[in-house]
Amino acid sequence: MNDKQKKMLRKIIVAAVFYIIAIIISKLGFQYSHWVSFAVFIVAYIIVGKDVLLKAFSNIKRGKVFDENFLMTIATVGAIIIGEYPEAVGVMLFYMVGEFLQSLAVNKSRKSISDMMDIRPDYANLIKEDGSVETVDPYDVEIGAKIQIKAGEIIPLDGIVVSGRAMLDTSALTGESVPRSVNVGDHVYSGSINKDGLLSLEVTKEFSESTASKILDLVENAAAKKSKTENFISKFAGVYTPIVVFAALALAIIPPFIFPDTGFTTWIYRALTFLVVSCPCAFVIAIPLSFFSGIGASSKIGVLIKGSNYLELLSGAKTFVFDKTGTLTAGVFEVVKIYPNNVSDAELLENAAFAEEYSSHPIAVSIKKAYEELKEDGSDGNLSERLSDLTEVAGQGISIKLDGETVLVGNDKLMTSNNIEFEKCDDFGTIVYVARNNVFLGTIVINDRIKESAKESLAALKNIGIQKNVMLTGDTKEVADIVAREVGLDYAYAQLLPQDKVDKLEEILAEKNTLAYVGDGINDAPVLARADVGIAMGGIGSDAAIEAADVVIMDDNLDNMVRGIKVAKRTMSIAKQNIAFAIGVKVIFLLLAAIGFGTMWEAVFADVGVTVLCIINAMRNLQVENI
Repeated sequence: MNDKQKKMLRKIIVAAVFYIIAIIISKLGFQYSHWVSFAVFIVAYIIVGKDVLLKAFSNIKRGKVFDENFLMTIATVGAIIIGEYPEAVGVMLFYMVGEFLQSLAVNKSRKSISDMMDIRPDYANLIKEDGSVETVDPYDVEIGAKIQIKAGEIIPLDGIVVSGRAMLDTSALTGESVPRSVNVGDHVYSGSINKDGLLSLEVTKEFSESTASKILDLVENAAAKKSKTENFISKFAGVYTPIVVFAALALAIIPPFIFPDTGFTTWIYRALTFLVVSCPCAFVIAIPLSFFSGIGASSKIGVLIKGSNYLELLSGAKTFVFDKTGTLTAGVFEVVKIYPNNVSDAELLENAAFAEEYSSHPIAVSIKKAYEELKEDGSDGNLSERLSDLTEVAGQGISIKLDGETVLVGNDKLMTSNNIEFEKCDDFGTIVYVARNNVFLGTIVINDRIKESAKESLAALKNIGIQKNVMLTGDTKEVADIVAREVGLDYAYAQLLPQDKVDKLEEILAEKNTLAYVGDGINDAPVLARADVGIAMGGIGSDAAIEAADVVIMDDNLDNMVRGIKVAKRTMSIAKQNIAFAIGVKVIFLLLAAIGFGTMWEAVFADVGVTVLCIINAMRNLQVENI
């Protein structure tokens, strides 16, 4: 409990003691017992109700008349006026007990989220020029400085490992529970926890721009972006409360003239009970808490949602549109097939890799990587002496001398222009032909690998109610069709320039279904902005992704995107359950109060009970283990 809650509990206990004493005195029946008990009741009432009374009067001064403080003030003061002292104090006492329980529940909910997101440390171990280590505020560490992270410590700033190796827990950032191994040269992100080993980092970002700071700012600011449901509840409470106040007033004034035998006091009591039941606490506390816990739960699995409005849209999305590269595919080229011609696989790759030695193109990198994995001898000699006369042939490939012999690596046009007989390959992917001394050595097929989780994730989307999965890509139709078949897309649109993607998205949006676009957040900014919900994959380490999208998947795992959608759908379900339950119980008890089948005691139990049950239901949303 915090200090405010402890103070509230003390007031409740003291008021309860005075309340019991007042009831005992009222039963003794001595000459002035009525007035003595009245005085003690008033003391108990002031102790427990002072804050409510002050809030009510303060809000009236600000023009905010109709709220729960006003309702409780009118109801209890009215009860005192008609002589129902025990009920007046009892209602205020149990109302404050309810407020106390609500405070505990909300605090627990917020603490669960804050503990989960407690990834911003208070210090950094700065390595000084003389090699000594000084504990400093992370805000004071500059880019380029070196910091030390010991086992068990949270990494305070983004950086590159300059010495040491360790296993990092990145679950607070990505939702991934499996530790990640890092070594010299690897990028690491603030908010990760060093599980073992000693690391030294060179800082690459200031504290305010670090990954952890951006994530925490995003989650903290998300509460300001209200969903339609939350805005509706706010407006509803603003209309509902004045209506029930005037309804209670009518209940107190009109029926006595229609049923004169019952008298004014009976109907005033019913009207006051009506006011107690009508408190909108369950609406104004439990509904926003449902969304807040949903945003917190999604953060726990590495899905950052920038506001309740986007969470609500995500829950109702029926069409998902995907970019190809980096989203459905890994975005990393690799050699997938080798067709040697009278040479070994290793010899074919060796010639291609040596020819591509000075190139950093993704195709070249994939060939060199495949060769490194396949070669048997660890030494390639002095390549600078073995290679000469490098020539790039525009739109065809390269020509280079290897040990004095000409090696050609490129497409079919390069082979044809050099009059080399070769066997044309029609496989899916980028086709690279290799020749040496005008002799065809074989074919290498390079492709962007489809993510392992893509097919299962798209099938899972269908299972949770997504009607259409679409892909937009700038790649060829042949490539698009193959990817579409592999992962189970409904539609694939190929050879699209950036503006073409926006135009195609407009066509799909015209179907009036809520649309989510999933991309890498780097080259998709216009499409992400135009979609109802923009989802960026691989947000960890990518400022562009965090800035561009409405929802950020911190790693490249499509499974986490599906889990995030499930959390969004569960959040909306819980919010609707709370709305239906609160309204249903309120209506029943309002009717019972109006016809006399209900006391103030029952009314306050109904109000407090409904609110607490709605809060407990909202807190279910924090559980993500089975999502």
